[in-house]
Amino acid sequence: MTVNLTLLVIMGVLFSVGVYLLLERSLTRVLLGIMLLTNGANLLILHTSGTPGIAPLYDAARDPSEYSDPLPQALVLTSIVISLATTAFILSMIWRSWILARRDEIQDDLQDRRVAQQSSYDAEDDDALPQDTSEFNHADARFAPSRHNEEEAAESPGHYRAEKFSEARGRSPHDH
Repeated sequence: MTVNLTLLVIMGVLFSVGVYLLLERSLTRVLLGIMLLTNGANLLILHTSGTPGIAPLYDAARDPSEYSDPLPQALVLTSIVISLATTAFILSMIWRSWILARRDEIQDDLQDRRVAQQSSYDAEDDDALPQDTSEFNHADARFAPSRHNEEEAAESPGHYRAEKFSEARGRSPHDH
């Protein structure tokens, strides 16, 4: 099989422009980026499938190596169906966004901004209840190091549950 340089360049352009468009805030550009990426992937699958052969219909007189492989064609057909469904879904999101806000640009969410401003939030480290109960922990809770910042733990998703659990056991929720 010979390498077709033109197809490789076209695939590279499709992938690079598709990724660039995916990183935009406009949903229309995201849709175009997904369409370019799927077309580039389809070309890649067909290009790597090998040399074209005859149709894979059985004939006793033919050598099996003369047939073309139907698997890449089935993969491309599946990819086309999935990209069509994804395109329809994104088109519905674009239409809904245009009806509600008269624009198709994705806005920042207030909760995303709040989480981005927090200092290194980690659910396991910032949880009010200690998650690690190995035999190497100190048996006395007074010697166990504090695993979290109290202010950030008060804002953590499981903090309310931790307070209820600690109150049920008769302890302060911040005692370790």
